[in-house]
Amino acid sequence: MIEKSEREKIIALVKREVIPAIGCTEPIAVALCTARACEILGVQPTSIDVYLSANILKNAMGVGIPGTGMVGLPIAVALGALVGKSSYQLEVLKDVTAADVERGKQLIDAKVIQIGLKEDSTEKLYIEVNCSAGSERATAVIAGDHTHFVYEAKGYQLLLNSQQTSEKEEIDLLQLSFSKVYEFAMESPLGELAFILESARLNKGAAEFALQKGKSYGHGLGKMLYEVRQQKMMGEGLFPAILSYTAAACDARMAGAMVPVMSNSGSGNQGIAATLPVVVYAEKNGITEERLIRALMLSHLTVIYIKQSMGRLSALCGCVIAATGSSCGITYLMGGNYEQSTYAVKNMIANLTGMVCDGAKPSCALKLTSGVSTALFSAMLAMENKCVESVEGIIDEDVEKSIYNLVLIGSQGMNETDKLILDIMTHKCL
Repeated sequence: MIEKSEREKIIALVKREVIPAIGCTEPIAVALCTARACEILGVQPTSIDVYLSANILKNAMGVGIPGTGMVGLPIAVALGALVGKSSYQLEVLKDVTAADVERGKQLIDAKVIQIGLKEDSTEKLYIEVNCSAGSERATAVIAGDHTHFVYEAKGYQLLLNSQQTSEKEEIDLLQLSFSKVYEFAMESPLGELAFILESARLNKGAAEFALQKGKSYGHGLGKMLYEVRQQKMMGEGLFPAILSYTAAACDARMAGAMVPVMSNSGSGNQGIAATLPVVVYAEKNGITEERLIRALMLSHLTVIYIKQSMGRLSALCGCVIAATGSSCGITYLMGGNYEQSTYAVKNMIANLTGMVCDGAKPSCALKLTSGVSTALFSAMLAMENKCVESVEGIIDEDVEKSIYNLVLIGSQGMNETDKLILDIMTHKCL
């Protein structure tokens, strides 16, 4: 068994990466940074200048902002300034009311907010907010992580200038591998892992919220799959249940429903895809709570492990990584062992690598259903002791090398793709 001191570090890592979020994490992170800048300023700003990396802009353009019925960054910035509380982290806008939204619209109409690209940023996740009122000025900067403040200043007084905290530095020194991820999830004392059940509660709650009668979010893919007339086409079993719940939670989140989800590695959709297929499979098959806990931990920690090397934002759709986690979790629930879990990983990488991220938006529900359906197929193949061979494409005999190849393509090989996508999208809005 992994030593207790190392288990504690892994648990701290999971608790840092698997956290509640309301709304798409990119515009919410911008609202968070705005809230902090305004808190530092101490008065209502008369000018708010926001500078973003292109990847942040890409993921913030087309999603609904919780509690507003509106899409995009201006209202997120306005509400961050008016009512946001930085202590809420990725739930920064959870106190928003209808009256606040009207005040936010007035702030936008008054041309107080200016949003632009941070042209010289080498960081894919970069948010800078400068607020001023009269002679007073305050700045806050988030970089590298959706909640990681690296710079704060009020006027000429420097309050924070740090790329990493010592705690984050220590956690990031963890040398994870897929074998260690699997060992941790399978052998750690159950009481140390039970907190991961909160991801099941929140993400299932988001799906059920979206599936209520009289509600419609995004493209309504989850609800469409859930309805009886569609069940006649797909049946009423496990597969359509996994698809409908996963898509429904994404529908609600991307449309700006005021409902929390449990995110993973800075993405609510990744948290949804890592959680709901595992939860639905467990419920449909009468799986014990103990096995569900271990499957969820295996799924979430697999995602964290891969994303540590991949980076927060890239041209590769996060559902590839998140669904890889859920495929491992489902393989375990089917009775699979470590070797069969490695088969599931390889099958996922062979199939979904190359799916591009063209921003967060309601149609992400389509990509999530593609990812989680492949997760189920990959697990089924793995349980038959079948996987894509090392002579095929980017797959290697060693699962760690296969993961490395996925990371290499997503973090380096698709850079030109990312630039082209960003160019297309930013020229639509600027």
